[in-house]
Amino acid sequence: MKAQTLADNLAENPVDEEYEPLRTYFPDEEVMHIDELEHIEKPGWKLFFDGDANMKGVEIGAVLISETGHHYPVTVQLRFYCTNNMAEYEACILGLSLATDKGVQEFLVLGDSNLLVYQIQGE
Repeated sequence: MKAQTLADNLAENPVDEEYEPLRTYFPDEEVMHIDELEHIEKPGWKLFFDGDANMKGVEIGAVLISETGHHYPVTVQLRFYCTNNMAEYEACILGLSLATDKGVQEFLVLGDSNLLVYQIQGE
């Protein structure tokens, strides 16, 4: 799934008092193989972030997931031009701010920007 599609979907479906989960049907005629994977999840908070810059503008988003599975999504449309890498940084900062506002001290940060991940790891 393209990150822009996810960001557009989150921006068009804000979570408010009237929010209802989307019920989307995905047919599986094109599925050739289904296999079960054993997921060993580590308990704790998780932060997912993504950003995208294109001709329409710059959108960033993050989702903070609590230990109990509660989701805290946030999306922002930036009003200044920046590159895709800069949008990834802004999305990460947005997620870190969200975690700080919620008082979360320790969490796993997950993103799809190799540049950002390698720089944080000091590589």
